[in-house]
Amino acid sequence: MTEWNPASYVTLADVQPAIALTPLDGRYRSAAAPLVDHLSEPALNRARLFVEVEWFIHLCATAAVPGTRDLTVEEIALLRTIPAEFGADGIREHAEIEKVTVHDVKAIEYYIKRRIEGTSLAPLAELVHFACTSEDINNLSYALMVKGAVQQAWLPAADALVTQVADLARSTAGTPMLSRTHGQTATPTTLGKELAVLAHRLRRQLRRIEGQEYLGKINGATGTFGAHTAAVPSTDWVSVSRTFVEGIGLTWNPLTTQIESHDWQAELYADVARFGRILHNLATDVWTYISLGYFAQAAVAGAIGSSAMPHKINPIRFENAEANLEISAALLDTLASTLVTSRLQRDLTDSTTQRNIGVAFGHSLLAIDNVRRGLGALSVNEAALAADLDSSWEVLAEPIQSAMRAAAIAGVPGMENPYERLKDLTRGHVIDAAAIGEFVDGLELPSEVKERLAALTPGTYVGLAEKLVADYLS
Repeated sequence: MTEWNPASYVTLADVQPAIALTPLDGRYRSAAAPLVDHLSEPALNRARLFVEVEWFIHLCATAAVPGTRDLTVEEIALLRTIPAEFGADGIREHAEIEKVTVHDVKAIEYYIKRRIEGTSLAPLAELVHFACTSEDINNLSYALMVKGAVQQAWLPAADALVTQVADLARSTAGTPMLSRTHGQTATPTTLGKELAVLAHRLRRQLRRIEGQEYLGKINGATGTFGAHTAAVPSTDWVSVSRTFVEGIGLTWNPLTTQIESHDWQAELYADVARFGRILHNLATDVWTYISLGYFAQAAVAGAIGSSAMPHKINPIRFENAEANLEISAALLDTLASTLVTSRLQRDLTDSTTQRNIGVAFGHSLLAIDNVRRGLGALSVNEAALAADLDSSWEVLAEPIQSAMRAAAIAGVPGMENPYERLKDLTRGHVIDAAAIGEFVDGLELPSEVKERLAALTPGTYVGLAEKLVADYLS
């Protein structure tokens, strides 16, 4: 048994469409290109070739069918070159065969038989697709494709993004920033701590995706091994099936109808969609920080921000990411909800649905690329952050009234109604350092408490924000 490894095969991304229908194959092809070798239509047919070839080899290796024999090293190599060399010429040939068969998987069977015709493997030709229904080949092919796409293309890009956010969080962990809860001035935080929250959320989703199982089955037309046992009742077909599925790197599913139930796909797509929704949250937050002046965007030589207003640098990377994440989530949600249902033992709703897996991941990958590029063009405007804090002294009402509460509990007189007194002082009024200082000075607090409050500013009232980033951001 060998591993499914598109990276060592002919590169399908070089096969360009004549005219692109979707932006993923046109305007944004460079960003989505890493998925072409995994989730395109040619990639599906190449995976089918791989599964058929490996099943042929496995049947011989296990002597599952009387009349088979051990294959030579050269014969195994010949078989494995069939998927490995499947490129532009192979795509055209398969398409020509399918025009006659009007069946894509049957065309794969004939494609393989053409390549072993006239060789020492010809007498064993009927091992190609032996006892299989199309879904035996398809479910394994999709599992290998999606696993490869996630592990070799999507996860590396997503991991690099999260690392980028985490690095930015660490570098700004001590940069004070005014919070805005409900859009209103609120307890200060640090820019890095807020970015760390998003990095932490994204990383948690990546751990779920990294641990995903990819299930597969090869058990016949309705999952009973009917054809297998009718043809060769003496073979332990359950063991042959299990060792094959596990041997190509998947988790064996023992109980299925004609199809593998796709539950693992629904789980994966829900997690990828959730990652995207958290990333969408990051994109909208960063967009807002840019609009507040907290971030400055680097000007790109020759780039136009607005066709009418020369001064503008629009945050287009984050806006493009938002839109692509919304499209991706909609498709992933549809995949997850549609694929878990199949009428009785089989219907064809999953076939067309699964052909859009690449589109869903393509828009996600494009969004990740946009966010990474957007983040890479940012610089922190510490002056704007400081000015915002310095105009928001009212946020110190919270620590003052909390200190008064603690003093009241400790028996200090004159600490009655602290919340109400700070509300009367700050709500609806312009508050500055002098007003806060005068109020604190008039309180009969212990001297060390009064000194601590008097030294407090909006820029220093950030609690344990910096420590939290250092201690808990993985």
